[in-house]
Amino acid sequence: MPIGQVTRGTTGTNRLRRVDRWIAQLAPLRLASVPLVVDLGYGASATTSLELHQRLARVRPDVQVVGIEISQARVAEASRSARPGVSFRLGGFEVPGDRPTIIRALNVLRQYDESEVLANWHRMVDRLQPGGVLVEGTCNEVGRVASWVDVTTAGPRSLTVSLRLAELDRPSIVAERLPKVLIHRNIPGESVHDYLADLDRWWQVHAPLGVYGPSQRWAAVAASMKQSWPILGTKARWRLGELTVDWDAVAPLGFEW
Repeated sequence: MPIGQVTRGTTGTNRLRRVDRWIAQLAPLRLASVPLVVDLGYGASATTSLELHQRLARVRPDVQVVGIEISQARVAEASRSARPGVSFRLGGFEVPGDRPTIIRALNVLRQYDESEVLANWHRMVDRLQPGGVLVEGTCNEVGRVASWVDVTTAGPRSLTVSLRLAELDRPSIVAERLPKVLIHRNIPGESVHDYLADLDRWWQVHAPLGVYGPSQRWAAVAASMKQSWPILGTKARWRLGELTVDWDAVAPLGFEW
């Protein structure tokens, strides 16, 4: 029996473009001998699975994307859009079928209790190919505010925030779209609360750089954050409105893998 609950199924064109762009540069995808990527909980239409394949095929033309849904009706509907490189099947967190290189699970665990996250992370990563990655997180309805955690069999590795910088008021807007494991931890005493507070502070400090464009301002924020946080990634990623930090720096109090 598929493990999980039927989600609301909300989806939309280009909603997951930010996370897709991030997945496309991951080493496991580029180096895999069999690049199989699962779109877990794709929702009420095939849109996100089809877009995922289109974006990843630019770097791995041989990539196979499998959309997995717990609703038989959704699988039947999406299967009408199947094409070479994209297929659909019934399933849940047990991730049936061949072992994938990458599992993308966006806006799925958001509806679950925080206490259920860890068990479902374990279920998913246990199905990965050696060296594979689970990318789990959430975004807003139009994909302009997003965050995700990348998880391996050894545990979570990092938290990434990705924002549309034009007209951004403050980076902590992402608090509303943190992964389920963190969304209730944005409170004093938790590291992710301090992290978002520092992001806001540096965004204000570097406001004068906004005259050169929001990307320049964000790059300055990232450089300043790197002085006191284990920021990962390159300046090229910063210019896209991304910022990745080592998981241990923002993990919830008492978190154990």
